[in-house]
Amino acid sequence: MARQLDEQIVGRFPVGKRLRVLDVGMGRGTQALRLARAGHQVTGVERDATMIAAARDALAGQPEGIRERMRILEGDGRDTGVHFLPGSFDVVLCHGVLMYVEEPDPLLAGLARMLAPGGLLSLLVRNGDSLALRPGLSGDWAGALAAFDTTEYTDRLGLHIRADRLATLTAKLAGIGAPLHTWYGVRVFTDTAPDGAAPPDDLETLLAAEERAGRTDPYRGIAALLHLCGVRG
Repeated sequence: MARQLDEQIVGRFPVGKRLRVLDVGMGRGTQALRLARAGHQVTGVERDATMIAAARDALAGQPEGIRERMRILEGDGRDTGVHFLPGSFDVVLCHGVLMYVEEPDPLLAGLARMLAPGGLLSLLVRNGDSLALRPGLSGDWAGALAAFDTTEYTDRLGLHIRADRLATLTAKLAGIGAPLHTWYGVRVFTDTAPDGAAPPDDLETLLAAEERAGRTDPYRGIAALLHLCGVRG
């Protein structure tokens, strides 16, 4: 996903431009910190105290110049209008968040308002068109059959959450003024890998295969996750 995001940033903005980045639901700050290291001015928003502590710990270990380029705010992604003026950011990230939001439309509209004209919106969502794949590949035939007719599922932590279909999100992005520019699949081949499994010796080859599949039909359409990139008109 990081490679996909970098591809979109390089293709959209002048080389060397210091971008204003908002990461909503930043978690441990992996992407936010990576972009701060690349020279961008990054604001991360997160409401989970454990995640905020982990992100701050990671930031504290960075050189001063990187620490100055990143700030962390405690808050809900649906309250961006309270903290920021419309058009304040060149890039807005919202990765792995929509599946936990029962009514995502207000959140999406708020994210789009934060974008400057020509700005990039990066969403990572659970693919509602491939929910039958994981149980099917695991031999859970009843679970696979049930998954065809729903966009809700139970994740590996036992949480009951929701997925999004590509066609539905495409229409929503058009409706909020940040129409879909391109999209990728994420975790095409590796979704059934056990949690906590050690990286394989040929990790770079694995990543190359995943990256190729994530941009190639029909493989990207069955990925566990979808990475959607919208552009503010």
